[in-house]
Amino acid sequence: MTPILIAEQVLNGLQSGVMLFLMAAGLTLIFGVMGLINLAHGSLYMVGAFAAAATAAVTGSFLLALVAALAAAAAAGALVERLVIRRLYDRDHLDQVLATFALILIFSEGTRWIFGSFPLYLDIPEALSGPVTLPGGIQYPLYRLFIIGMGLVVAALLFWLIARTRLGIRIRAGENDREMIAALGVDIARLYTLVFALGAALAGLAGALVGAIQSVQVGMGEPVLILAFVVIVIGGIGSIEGALVGAILVGLTDTLGGIFLPQIFGLFMDPAAATQTGAALASMAIYVLMAAVLVWKPTGLFGAKS
Repeated sequence: MTPILIAEQVLNGLQSGVMLFLMAAGLTLIFGVMGLINLAHGSLYMVGAFAAAATAAVTGSFLLALVAALAAAAAAGALVERLVIRRLYDRDHLDQVLATFALILIFSEGTRWIFGSFPLYLDIPEALSGPVTLPGGIQYPLYRLFIIGMGLVVAALLFWLIARTRLGIRIRAGENDREMIAALGVDIARLYTLVFALGAALAGLAGALVGAIQSVQVGMGEPVLILAFVVIVIGGIGSIEGALVGAILVGLTDTLGGIFLPQIFGLFMDPAAATQTGAALASMAIYVLMAAVLVWKPTGLFGAKS
């Protein structure tokens, strides 16, 4: 494989990792602050994608589609938190898993009832279509570079929000001692709603951005949710920095493993067996990575020691 093709695959892995970060950042905030296992996070990713596709179909504006995805996912998240999630904070994790799994079914069937069973498609805007030439003669799709840039900007804004704002101080305090900040006069219920809506908005943005390069369909969030859980385990629960590093590691491992492992096995196996074996091991690579990180650091790369 030529250096140009390797560079293209690295960029693909980075783009995949950035999208995983948008999913995992909200998920790790919710788990870190609220102690809640939210299996319905992937459904909010799906809500954002459908909201973007529907808005783009009506207005023809990709920018309005992104705004609609953020607003719809945040509103859905706030509504779910107030009606369902708020009753689960003091329950054990099994109750949380069962309740949020039920939300997956509700969101899936509700989306199917509104939009039908056929996939929707979100077109890449003309200004972001086509390839761009990078240093070294690499031809790479401009829209995928836009996704990488957008994800890194969102990451920088999240770091600023958590480290430099009053809301960020409350979020960090809520992770450490929610009873104490409640005693100091912070409205915990409102804080939880804001955190949940923020996490939902990030998931919705990820769904909208990916919707332009994949089909928008019912159930699209569940495979991504599994990878997002792997990311926060690798990065450390409650850590935005860990979510970013973990997401990039998972994105690169998944993408490069799928490309290189079949070629490596092809050096000493027949092509059919090499492809089959390489593909099987590539699908396992991120879980091997997770296991290796947990053996080295049981709390994840940036997780706080218990």
